[in-house]
Amino acid sequence: MQNQIPFGGKIYEKALLAIPAAIGAGLAATAVKAANFKAESKVHAEMPPESMNIERAAEHLSQAIQIKTVSSDDAGKVDWNEFEKFHAFLAEAFPLITKTLSRENVSTASLLYKWQGTDESLKPIAFLSHMDVVPISEGTEQDWEYPPFEGHNDGTFIWGRGALDMKNHLICLMESVETLLEEGFVPARSVYLCFGHNEEIVASSNSGANDIMETLRARGVELDSIIDEGGAMVPAKVKGLLDGKLAGIGVAEKGYADFKLSVKAKGGHSSQPPKHTAIGEISKAVVRLEKNQFKGEIPDYLNRMFMEVGRHCTYPGRFVMCNYKVLEPLVKFAMLQIPPAASMVHTTMGVTMSSGSPAANVLPQSASVTVNCRIMPGESIASTKEHIRKAIKKRQYRDRAFKRQRAVAHLPHRHKSV
Repeated sequence: MQNQIPFGGKIYEKALLAIPAAIGAGLAATAVKAANFKAESKVHAEMPPESMNIERAAEHLSQAIQIKTVSSDDAGKVDWNEFEKFHAFLAEAFPLITKTLSRENVSTASLLYKWQGTDESLKPIAFLSHMDVVPISEGTEQDWEYPPFEGHNDGTFIWGRGALDMKNHLICLMESVETLLEEGFVPARSVYLCFGHNEEIVASSNSGANDIMETLRARGVELDSIIDEGGAMVPAKVKGLLDGKLAGIGVAEKGYADFKLSVKAKGGHSSQPPKHTAIGEISKAVVRLEKNQFKGEIPDYLNRMFMEVGRHCTYPGRFVMCNYKVLEPLVKFAMLQIPPAASMVHTTMGVTMSSGSPAANVLPQSASVTVNCRIMPGESIASTKEHIRKAIKKRQYRDRAFKRQRAVAHLPHRHKSV
């Protein structure tokens, strides 16, 4: 018979005493860590009072929305008179800018302003925006709270196409410069305002942004920095944990690529269908694709953001967030369950368009779907294409990348186009 140590023996008693002691020590260490886990205290000089004319800015934004600067893949469908109207509106609405800054038309309808600085040794900076907006989908006009091109001001909000993307940004840039000119400000370094006319058309063959870039390149202009649209300043309020504002600063841009998957079939009359039509077969590929999403990975800059937010929490929040590294897998899992959050941690694939038979009683001889991909820094168009190939598995599906592609920014401070 083997010797047994009774459950109430000294070894077990010591072990049972050690567990709460270890927990207590861990909690005490975390308590100290949380007390020191806080944002660095900074003393900032008091900012001078703002003198922005809010009513004027609101009126100008409303007027800008009323001009239908709708871009299109087909340049023949664009009403270029609307862009000329918008150019004239800017010249009239901002007289000091018109008088002080140089302005030239670039490409078909883009604008390039230059505000000359006093120190030529300093590299200039550029502020970017775009004048165009996306069209209103046919049949959705009645879905709008107010007509999309009315620029309705209800006293709290201004409604309309472009109110958020991004005539608001453009008008605020112009208002800022106009106000500075009213105050007699003269910049030390030169400032460029670059306004594209077809930003909403991905990798357009006559991209205004590309033509502005080539214009500056031809003149030997090397910019110190560029400031484009980015995140918003939003309230960050969690009762008892956080009370402040969070400003989202974009430090990288996801890449863009469209892929078209297609399958061939025999076709024929719909009265004699096969087990799976071409649409049925392509649907299998869509299901496989959606079941095989890219794996998530929280980028370092996102981790640093969470840590910085944690340092601004009250003590209970800091008690948790000081151990963020331990919680990171749980945070990633939670983010992947929420589409807006998931888009921040992996390459996304959205099936957005499909085509099949031209008539209801005809079996399709081919079917296709378009997969829109937003590519994370670190991935590429080639690696995204390979992921799609592996996900759909079947060789009968043909895939091709559209010409409308934008390469991913592999580094936070770099971006290139193809």
